[in-house]
Amino acid sequence: MGSPGRLRVAVAAPLSEENRARVRELESRIDLVVERELLPPMRWPADFAGDPSWRRTPAQQRAYEAALDSADALYGIPDVDPGALARVVRANPRLRWVHTMAAGGGSQVRAAGLSAGELDRVAFTTSAGVHGRPLAEFAVFGVLAGAKDLPRLSRGQRAHEWSGRWAMRQVSEQTVLVLGLGGIGRVVAAQLHALGARVIGTSRRDVTVTGVSEIVRPEQLGEAAPTVDAVVNTLPGTSATERLRDKRFFEALRPGATLVNVGRGNVVDEAALIEALDTGRVGFAALDVFETEPLPADSPLWDHEHVLVSPHTAALSAAEDRLIAELFAANATRLLDGHRLLNRVNTVEFY
Repeated sequence: MGSPGRLRVAVAAPLSEENRARVRELESRIDLVVERELLPPMRWPADFAGDPSWRRTPAQQRAYEAALDSADALYGIPDVDPGALARVVRANPRLRWVHTMAAGGGSQVRAAGLSAGELDRVAFTTSAGVHGRPLAEFAVFGVLAGAKDLPRLSRGQRAHEWSGRWAMRQVSEQTVLVLGLGGIGRVVAAQLHALGARVIGTSRRDVTVTGVSEIVRPEQLGEAAPTVDAVVNTLPGTSATERLRDKRFFEALRPGATLVNVGRGNVVDEAALIEALDTGRVGFAALDVFETEPLPADSPLWDHEHVLVSPHTAALSAAEDRLIAELFAANATRLLDGHRLLNRVNTVEFY
């Protein structure tokens, strides 16, 4: 590393002066490089890509890349660009650690196309856990919206129709399947359990999770699907999870089931989902993530009356920037003290 006992960190993603100070306060052995004028302005909290209309001058780009190439660690993937990440890894032999802003940063690392040797030399970590509570709240919102038949309520309100009364479903009487019991899934499970739901969850390992009454192996999902009233996906996007929720899964669901997706869009086969919505096998879907983002203007999901579209914003909170900065500082301390890093990316499955 740079100076003995210190960590030279290139700030590759927008970081406010307040949060720069917070990082230094929590770990005084960090030297932050890359000035704010070399980074795009943020349009909203946690806007790590920044204003797309902003451009560096050629001199600024040279200064930016020189700073990246002199660092022991990166705070963020440069310009949220896997190609720029690959350039830095290859140009900077002293680079030892890259922290990604996303909880699912492994997909960005995979997209960089790094060699096995490069993946072994540089440690990659994610911001997993920071987004758990906001995403869990959206998941609970989605399950509640399905139980209370939000599409029917909205349709009646738009038509100024005072319909007859009907018995809404109660979450406290439902069984909810949580796909994935990582940091997000565990918070989702606890909050749904607090509402009285029976929660079952998927895991490849034997785990004990607060609020989860049963663990289902991935290969057993076909047997579990007919017993659940709602499904919440929190799984990351990997080769093993791509389109895992397909036509066969939807056909096995209890009719009218609710689907909430706060994991990755490519876990759900959208064509199969649309068919399931049209037939009523899925009664309501609250989606924050999609196979293609932004969601194409001609996607049937936009206009489907049983779908709620959220533009990948459910994870965002005013506290996100600070929480990521604090996580980064904690991991910097671990790196400097020779301890295992939190949220290290699995560079085989990239999650």
